[in-house]
Amino acid sequence: MDINEIMKKAQEMQAQMEKLGSEIAAKTYTGTASNGLVKATLTGEYEVVGVEIDPSVISVEDKEMLQDLIVIAVNDAVKQINNAQASAFGSMLKG
Repeated sequence: MDINEIMKKAQEMQAQMEKLGSEIAAKTYTGTASNGLVKATLTGEYEVVGVEIDPSVISVEDKEMLQDLIVIAVNDAVKQINNAQASAFGSMLKG
């Protein structure tokens, strides 16, 4: 394999990575906490675009619990984005 072929392959791989990155960034990922009582929706670029809270968990006395549930839901969505990236880029590198 000569240098031109290697460069061509590298450019093709870079284009594929950019395409996969764009596809992931365009999607939204919804993380949940407490069986869906709190949901956080993020873009593939880690921007929080929505939070849904079931009224049953809204209580002045349990403010800290609600805050914890929001953090859990956001972190769940972040894990989904990370898994999507690992899956997309990992499969590309394998084959």
